[in-house]
Amino acid sequence: MAAAKKAAKKAVKKAARKTAAKTKTEGAIRAGNGKYHFRMDKLKKVPAGTGYSTSHGGVIEGERILVGYIHKPRGTGSRMHTHKNEQLNYVLRGTLVGSVNGKKVVAPAGTLIYIPANAPHNLIASPKDKDVIFLAIKDLSQGIIGMAVDGTMAGPHFEKGFGPAGKKKAARRAPARR
Repeated sequence: MAAAKKAAKKAVKKAARKTAAKTKTEGAIRAGNGKYHFRMDKLKKVPAGTGYSTSHGGVIEGERILVGYIHKPRGTGSRMHTHKNEQLNYVLRGTLVGSVNGKKVVAPAGTLIYIPANAPHNLIASPKDKDVIFLAIKDLSQGIIGMAVDGTMAGPHFEKGFGPAGKKKAARRAPARR
């Protein structure tokens, strides 16, 4: 009887570990079970806006919140989209521009952006500044990816001259003479 109880307890613990290891964001890392600190800049980059944004980066999920160390190349970003979870973005580098709930946003490094749950918003890495890096903090009512407002997942936003076919080219220098 004691052996059966012990085996049942072990099976419950194993199932709990297996469930705890799942994430809502594909490719995210589940915190806990001995994992308590993370080098955000060294995490495997996962898409953070598939179908509507160029955002990508490492994502850690706890029990109730997720944190992403997110990159957006200069001149690119998201089309108007929403998600069920509220979000806070803290800009570490570059400038994010766009709108949240119809209000204009210009957020240089050091700025926190609040995005309520279900609020239509789009954010672009300003073409006049560096590539953007920001921390995205969301509740776990869903993963990091939302849905474009127009219902399509037809791709991200590119400012003129920054699309896949027309990426801004670095200034060409004449070869050095010897």
